[in-house]
Amino acid sequence: MKQCLLFHLNDYVLSTKADGPFVNFFLNHIKLADSLFHKIYDTKEKWGCNKSGGDKKVIVEFSSPNIAKPFHAGHLRSTIIGSFVRNILQANGYDTLSMNYLGDWGKQYGLLAVGFERYGSEEKLLEDPIKHLFDVYVRINVDAKENEAVHDEARAYFKKMEEGDEAALKIWTRFRDLSIVKYKDIYARLNIAFDVYSGESQVTDGMERALKMLHEKNLLTESDGALIIDLTKYKLGICVVQKKDGTTLYITRDIGAALERYEKYGFEHMYYIVASQQDLHLKQLFKILELLGFEWAKKVTHLNFGMVGGMSTRKGTVVFLEEILEETRDAMHEVMKKNEHKYAQIEEPLEVADNIGISAIMIQDASARRIKNYDFDWKRMFSFEGDTGPYLQYAHARLCSIERKTEMEVNPKADLRHLGDSRAAGDLITMIARYPQIVRETTRSFEPVNIVGYAMKLSHNVSQALESMYVMGAEKELAEARLFMYWSARITLGNAMRLLNLKPQERM
Repeated sequence: MKQCLLFHLNDYVLSTKADGPFVNFFLNHIKLADSLFHKIYDTKEKWGCNKSGGDKKVIVEFSSPNIAKPFHAGHLRSTIIGSFVRNILQANGYDTLSMNYLGDWGKQYGLLAVGFERYGSEEKLLEDPIKHLFDVYVRINVDAKENEAVHDEARAYFKKMEEGDEAALKIWTRFRDLSIVKYKDIYARLNIAFDVYSGESQVTDGMERALKMLHEKNLLTESDGALIIDLTKYKLGICVVQKKDGTTLYITRDIGAALERYEKYGFEHMYYIVASQQDLHLKQLFKILELLGFEWAKKVTHLNFGMVGGMSTRKGTVVFLEEILEETRDAMHEVMKKNEHKYAQIEEPLEVADNIGISAIMIQDASARRIKNYDFDWKRMFSFEGDTGPYLQYAHARLCSIERKTEMEVNPKADLRHLGDSRAAGDLITMIARYPQIVRETTRSFEPVNIVGYAMKLSHNVSQALESMYVMGAEKELAEARLFMYWSARITLGNAMRLLNLKPQERM
């Protein structure tokens, strides 16, 4: 049957042309730009956002480092991806709640307390709690390998914590509170904040009720004094929920936490941003929630990701994230100082170097598909060429520079007909127009690389346009039209960068 396509031309489509199985549409770029740029002018930082989420409550749990252990690459990936997921949901009109579920409970904290009694220093604890507690933890683990009695002390201490012993909990609370203060400093540096700091330790009532419900549903079996859930018929193995000494495990606390969150927030959906090594754990959790009869078990999703190799200093030692950030900042600072003229114009060069360095780390991470492993590449990361964080920052700073140098205010009444039929202008206008669609579509995959790819293409289009479409030196009406186009590109690029948690730089 012969099929026909009937299309009515309008102000935005000049003509159509059949090309084999395809139909090409030829746009009126000037008309499109006129509508587009004015919408951007009216919405600015809200440009690209929509209300499709209907203000539905969504929880995003991410980062979740373990107290007294280094903030390692896996936590960094969870932090970068999780914050992006939160941002993209907000941009699509969802009411998001970002949650940092700290690993702050378990026998290891009994071990840490025992270690602090032996090796702890009040001065070092106040100076850098995470680093000092990690040093203590490493030392006590050496002792524990040589003497099983240390493990017995740790188990006894943790049992006191679970039983609510005030003295034991006072020490643990101090470790936790000091660590959170330090974590907040790191997150602020990454331009990331959380609505809620939770943790395994906060789950008490929910966990006890969950255990009771598991008993009532006959899902528990005793095995060598421990309580287990047999999930082998679902190909999910055996899940231990309570040790023979009566203490709980991570899965037990996760069940209780999910129950408490739904009761408190009534979420429409909850996302766990956790590495792929925890695939089995999350599958077990979701299956148990389903077996408990919770309808909302269908509303929880694991967004997993691959691992990062080579997350160490350039000297090859595995370190805390702060040391990586400082080394990146210092290296970027050295690169900036090579251009003495531009460097002299920057008011806070170390702060700018820090932001560019963080952009380098974040874009290297976000340029890989979530599930893919990748190797941390110092050489590529520092490059201002290619699809890197510094390149995006340079593109944004270059657009800001145009606005400064022209000393002209953006004129929303500019006559955009002066843009003419330039291919470079048409490509840039079309790319700017695609932004809202990219924002909307990204909720299907939650892949940061979608926004990274878009921002890179937009930056390339800007670069191509700037090769021939100058603002400085052009006649006033032509300059106004071009400035309005580049201003719209800057707003769009800045919005995309903020989705990726980058702080767009105005000078560099």
